[in-house]
Amino acid sequence: MTATVLDGEALAARIRSELAERVAAMRAAGLAPGLGTILVGDDVSSARYVEMKHEDSAEIGLGSFSQHLPADATQADVEAAVRAFNENPAVDAFLVQLPLPKGLDEEAVLLSVDPAKDVDGLHPVNLGRLVMGADGPVSCTPAGIVELLHAYDVPIEGRHVVIIGRGLTIGRPLALLLALKRPGCNAAVTVVHTGVADLAPYVRQADVLVAAAGRAGLVTPDMVKPGCAVVSAGTTFVGRRLVPDVEESVAEVAGWLTPRIGGVGPMTRAMLLKNAVDAAERRSKQGG
Repeated sequence: MTATVLDGEALAARIRSELAERVAAMRAAGLAPGLGTILVGDDVSSARYVEMKHEDSAEIGLGSFSQHLPADATQADVEAAVRAFNENPAVDAFLVQLPLPKGLDEEAVLLSVDPAKDVDGLHPVNLGRLVMGADGPVSCTPAGIVELLHAYDVPIEGRHVVIIGRGLTIGRPLALLLALKRPGCNAAVTVVHTGVADLAPYVRQADVLVAAAGRAGLVTPDMVKPGCAVVSAGTTFVGRRLVPDVEESVAEVAGWLTPRIGGVGPMTRAMLLKNAVDAAERRSKQGG
């Protein structure tokens, strides 16, 4: 068996094309949707992530707004930047790039973001809406994973999904999303983590497996049920090489598998754009 590749790059390109059409329609109606970013400090990786988000915005026609604060910015400085975006009607959605420099209270900063403009879908109000099954922005990586599985017709409803990892950005919101009683979800979900002494018995039960632990090569072929859909959402640098949680040889056992590069990452970026466009459309309907 050789697994079908879950090509996130190709799907993300299609999503960006659809979003560009929605943005063009808003612009034709006299609206100018915009996405903002707040970067604090000079971390090279964070700066590149922010740059890519602005490149993606430009591709689909979203306006870009950026605040770049120095590494010695105070808590008050960062929260003032958040308030400015909260109050700016041209900014429909924005993010604060993490991690913040040491000494800053990330929780307080994130709590100060207007939930209606929370493009990452991680504000407690939006996580609460997810728990309730109500509409609202969904955390980008979980939303991207579900879209990717749907695009390749991976059966989810009534199946057993095992998620390795309980983090706020992937594991916990993904478990909530997949357990919802809605089309394309409605799964039995088990969440495990690296604190579990023996992961293999849990993992072998999975019809769909999502590895999001950030531990290189954690999932090996002997742990995977033949035909299982396997999503590698966690990565770790080994030297200069970015290594996924799932060994590449799992492709010989799995029915579907994300590639080492071009799987979940592009979908995360595409869902961030979707959250921004959704926020702009909500504003337009509210007459903002």
